[in-house]
Amino acid sequence: MTRYATLDSPMGELLLVGEKSATATGGTALASLSAPEQKGGAVVQDGWTHDPAAFAEIARQLRAYFDGELTSFTLEHVARGTDFQRRVWKALESIPYGATTSYGRIAAEIGAARGAVRAVGTAIGANPLLVVRPCHRVIGADGSLAGYAAGPERKQLLLGLEGNGRQQAEGNGPHAS
Repeated sequence: MTRYATLDSPMGELLLVGEKSATATGGTALASLSAPEQKGGAVVQDGWTHDPAAFAEIARQLRAYFDGELTSFTLEHVARGTDFQRRVWKALESIPYGATTSYGRIAAEIGAARGAVRAVGTAIGANPLLVVRPCHRVIGADGSLAGYAAGPERKQLLLGLEGNGRQQAEGNGPHAS
């Protein structure tokens, strides 16, 4: 059963989508977290159940993150995506709070060919878990914000919230070489 709720945030009203889970704290595994007008973001479907109480733990952690009190999430999420996407997304999850990395470094980390940077970018753009799976921490090798499905203003907002501003991907955190 798919359930959903919305959550006010500095990014606008977020749409939380989840599935019942016997192992998730609060009983819901997160399937999608989307911002308003996000490219490829989820939209409420017929048959989904509006159930804000099912997202209490998820909402608590997101609020703590936006308040600067939480630097990593401990949320169960629904495993979806191709093998390549899942490898890219796993690499995203290893980028520490406050650090950035480049698309090329993600490609190297997952063992993809140097020319796979566009494929990595496409996989990052398909990330269904904004904020929780921190795709906003991936910037261009030249320090530019590059792409972000929820828009560059929101990417800048999240980087700023983490104390990172618009720093270069070079030499910033453990993912830099």
